[in-house]
Amino acid sequence: MSNLQFQNDLDRLTEVLPDKVRRHISYDKMEDVIEIVLDIGRTPEIRHAGGKIEYLGDEFVTEDDINYITSRIQEFTSDNRSGIPGTLHRISAIRNRQGKIIGLTCRIGRVVTGTIACIKDICMMNKSILFLGRPGVGKTTKLREISRLVADELGKRVVIVDTSNEIAGDGDTPHPAIGHARRMQVTQPQFQKDIMIEAVENHTPEVIVVDEIGTEAEAQAARTIAERGVMLIATAHGNSLENLIKNPTLSDLVGGIQSVTLGDDEAKRRASQKTVLEREKQPTFDVVIEILDRNTLAVYKNTAEAVDYILRGWPIRPEIRKVDKTYDMQQESEVKHEPTISDIPKEINKLEQKIQPEHNTDSLKFSFSRQKYVDEVKGIKKIYLYAVSRTIVEKVIERLDLNAEITRNLEDADIVIAHKNFIKGGAKVLSTANDYRLQIFYVKTNSMAQIQKVLKEALQITEASETLCGYYDDAERALDEAKAAINKILAGAEHVELTPQNQHIRKLQHELVEQHNLSSKSVGEGSNRHLRIVGGKDFNN
Repeated sequence: MSNLQFQNDLDRLTEVLPDKVRRHISYDKMEDVIEIVLDIGRTPEIRHAGGKIEYLGDEFVTEDDINYITSRIQEFTSDNRSGIPGTLHRISAIRNRQGKIIGLTCRIGRVVTGTIACIKDICMMNKSILFLGRPGVGKTTKLREISRLVADELGKRVVIVDTSNEIAGDGDTPHPAIGHARRMQVTQPQFQKDIMIEAVENHTPEVIVVDEIGTEAEAQAARTIAERGVMLIATAHGNSLENLIKNPTLSDLVGGIQSVTLGDDEAKRRASQKTVLEREKQPTFDVVIEILDRNTLAVYKNTAEAVDYILRGWPIRPEIRKVDKTYDMQQESEVKHEPTISDIPKEINKLEQKIQPEHNTDSLKFSFSRQKYVDEVKGIKKIYLYAVSRTIVEKVIERLDLNAEITRNLEDADIVIAHKNFIKGGAKVLSTANDYRLQIFYVKTNSMAQIQKVLKEALQITEASETLCGYYDDAERALDEAKAAINKILAGAEHVELTPQNQHIRKLQHELVEQHNLSSKSVGEGSNRHLRIVGGKDFNN
């Protein structure tokens, strides 16, 4: 958006503000402003993207000021939102218990271009894409720009399902920022799922764009659309793919999760619990992109593979892309050259450097691999206790130097440890833990020995295991070596022998080989025991 266009749109907003607020607004300082906030009995505020808050004058907002604004804009919908026709601005109301408006949030909408340049190649692959990220990182902005790209540059029939007119602005004429894409307005948020289906049935779109899929019904509507062969571009609640998998309402977007009971032999071969979580079906979205901050994206190009790796506890690295860099199909093919085993440590170092945060350490909340595998073997495991002595658990964690901590919030937990005598079949914690797909481990008594035994079982620690960090590093390198060998087999090599590894790491390598429908066998003796990988399934693991 040009500065002139932005100023014209900003004029449309300031026209509805009281004079005592308007006269303190300077266009020169509005480039990074997110919203203007007016609450009765408080000074008006301008909130900037970096978190800075600027106060407009020293006069308090009154009821007359609120009425002045509401009389100059359209009526609020059931979700307490309104807007200014022809602009992307959104005005939201806060009401008291009697329904009277006591506060307004004027969200400033602007067209920002170039935010999808780094993922343009993915947007042109005709695959369904799901964006994840916290509020305010630019999910809707990216939807708007993708809509224009696909409609104008690719010439596809694009229909935007626009709940609360977030994407294409208020009024009957959609904002020019969406190009030639069409827009269907949604009168109330609960009708979004119906309009999604109606768009497919009535308007023969090739692409449907939806902002904020947040309910199970909307997730089902999205699956219906994808199964009809329509490309779907959407955002969803949740900061990361791992959070989405844990969310029972929306996990269907990435294939759904089911609990599977393994046989004794299979559980032993996997070195896992007998009850494990696996992906239930094909994901609705082919690609998942996490928006870490406004300039950094984490791309999972194969959702099915990413979910399987996370549930199996295998390492997986998203591809990190920066907004100020360009990526194209040629670059992608160049990256996929066949690595040699000697290249693996160098490549790992490059990847580690590539995803290190440059300024704000919170902007990249994961470093090397982002999923349960990291939490289990290097990161911190969060434990929720039910009728179990917190003091003893803390002592065991300290004594064994475990990478674990106790959480009071079941939603944040990775595992639950409960006292067998105090938890009944109908206990709420059981149903809640089941909703969040959490494993529950039971202690019979609150003794040091019993709790220590269960903690070791829950964290999959054996007396003979190596230090966790060392194990993590070795496993990462060993699995990368196995991936390189698999590529050689698929390229025509008869067999490839890997470097010697311990039993635990060889099991991970066996599982990875099996995932690619190849065969592997442990050969050699003692410290020289290693994997030999061949094509087909000529022998047992």
